[in-house]
Amino acid sequence: MTALRVMIVDDEPIARRLLRAYCEAEPDLEVVGEHGDGRLALAAIRAQPPDLLFLDIQMDAMNGMTLARALGAAPRPHVVFVTAYDSYALEAFEVAAVDYLLKPFDEERFRRAVERVRRLATGAEARADAAAALQRLLARLEATGRDGDTRPRLLAESGGRMHVLDVGRIELIEADRNYVRVTAGRDCYQARSTLQNAEQAMASQPMLRISRSCLVNMSHVREISRTPRGDFILVMAGGATVTSSEGYRDRVRERLNGLRLDPP
Repeated sequence: MTALRVMIVDDEPIARRLLRAYCEAEPDLEVVGEHGDGRLALAAIRAQPPDLLFLDIQMDAMNGMTLARALGAAPRPHVVFVTAYDSYALEAFEVAAVDYLLKPFDEERFRRAVERVRRLATGAEARADAAAALQRLLARLEATGRDGDTRPRLLAESGGRMHVLDVGRIELIEADRNYVRVTAGRDCYQARSTLQNAEQAMASQPMLRISRSCLVNMSHVREISRTPRGDFILVMAGGATVTSSEGYRDRVRERLNGLRLDPP
């Protein structure tokens, strides 16, 4: 079995570690490079092109789409884009990407992408034209929300291991410098993200921002009380307790009033 030389380009260390771990579990994948900077990665690719490139789209300095367009003609690696947003789908196939992994993805989805690269690399499957490839991608995206494999999830780390979390389990998300702290029941995780991006990822849930640094999933609120100043204390199903800030007091009150039932 001929090994495929792999390069990983992603500015999130957690994402790079996950991809490396998945690659190392495959006997025919050899990771020959790992970069968090698009410009450095482009220089490395030009110097010694890999067979397969896992490429994040959203990066500082040079994003993945710009890098892919700069690759030019052969020798050109097979490109699998990885990103948290599906809005780049059209552009991804304009630059002849083999596949498109929406974060967070699991090992099974990773293996399906690698298998397609294997078929292309061995000549068992000719590279599809852009239109046909786009139709397949759109069909997968349309299945989002109906297929259990594509349900909304978040990728987070705990105890040195990566976890794929169903967003419906998440009770709290709190800002912590360059990371967010994710609480699901009695378990806590960490993810490299902003609170704003986390809020977008949780769009399918009834989220409420109760302070500049805290988002609450209202479906997990079990008790509500008030401080002497009038701020709200929310007790979550898993036992965590958070308090709203003065600047968010009105919007929390308005949301809580909407939960009240009119008397019969």
